[in-house]
Amino acid sequence: MRQVLHVDTNNYNIEISDNNFDKLKSDIDSYTSGKKRLFVVSKHVYELYKDFLNINPAELLLIPDGETEKNIKNYIKIQTKALEIGLTRYDVMIAVGGGVIGDLTGFAASTYMRGIEYIQIPTTLLAMVDSSVGGKTAIDITGGKNSIGTFHQPGAVFININFLKTLDKRQLMSGLGEVLKYAFIEESCEYEKSVFFFEFLTLCKEKFFELDSVTLIRMIDYSLKLKIAVVEKDEKESGLRKVLNFGHTLAHAIESATNYKKYTHGEAVVYGMFFALNLAFKKGLINYSYYRLSVELIENFGFKNISLKKIARPENLIKLMEHDKKATHNGLTLILPCAKKKVKGAVYTSEEIIEFLK
Repeated sequence: MRQVLHVDTNNYNIEISDNNFDKLKSDIDSYTSGKKRLFVVSKHVYELYKDFLNINPAELLLIPDGETEKNIKNYIKIQTKALEIGLTRYDVMIAVGGGVIGDLTGFAASTYMRGIEYIQIPTTLLAMVDSSVGGKTAIDITGGKNSIGTFHQPGAVFININFLKTLDKRQLMSGLGEVLKYAFIEESCEYEKSVFFFEFLTLCKEKFFELDSVTLIRMIDYSLKLKIAVVEKDEKESGLRKVLNFGHTLAHAIESATNYKKYTHGEAVVYGMFFALNLAFKKGLINYSYYRLSVELIENFGFKNISLKKIARPENLIKLMEHDKKATHNGLTLILPCAKKKVKGAVYTSEEIIEFLK
């Protein structure tokens, strides 16, 4: 099964398939024919798939997994390796791994010789439905996730759901955090027609955990159609694209407060969405019926709404949220539900949010 989506921004295609890895390899070879290549690959993914990927060692750079690896040291490693193998402005970097590898490689490509092409081959559900598409690239520095970054669209994205067969359940659940996000923002994405994603997700739990190919491809397809609709209208997050941050302002604070070790990104996004739903209901932005349906949808996939005080001190979370890229001099901008499948930005002072966190 194969689905191809087109992104007008930078004019590239996204292929979603369950093809065998030989076909994936031949597609990459065909796309990059005549170019020098640097494959930046997750060490864990390489150990699992090196026989299938069959990458020339001279073109290969392995990077460990984990958010802490999205750093300046590994960025320099990529640049140094690119120079060693003689990449020019007409060559290509290829990211094979999760969101960390994609973000890191994309940032390296965007700054190498003032910008060269790169290809995304995401191997986690989270990267497939979110970070591999849209052109956000970044590295982290102390106290700031994605503080240094660029907008640099990929030249192509190859999504193969067979990579998910070796993904552990926790990482699969982490990807669900980003998938569920789209259910709550669908009507705000301004896609040309309804995909009824909220309703789809209420029915597909069993098939999802069975890793049913049709279900997975549809789930990724719907998620990306919504994201593409947003990115094409607002590539650099000057307006509409902010709806994609639903759950993320608090999520980034949670990750930073726990040194990126206790919670995955998707888990943190889920807690951020629970928080946003609770705040929206308390402020009268949504009614109780939609609030309950929303909470039940998230809980149906096995997530629990826990007290944020068990995660970190509210004062610490607020301090980290104040360093978020969406913060302004007027306060913190949160993306909150305002109607079924719709969200909007709302600005609150740190004092108002900390009171609610408590």
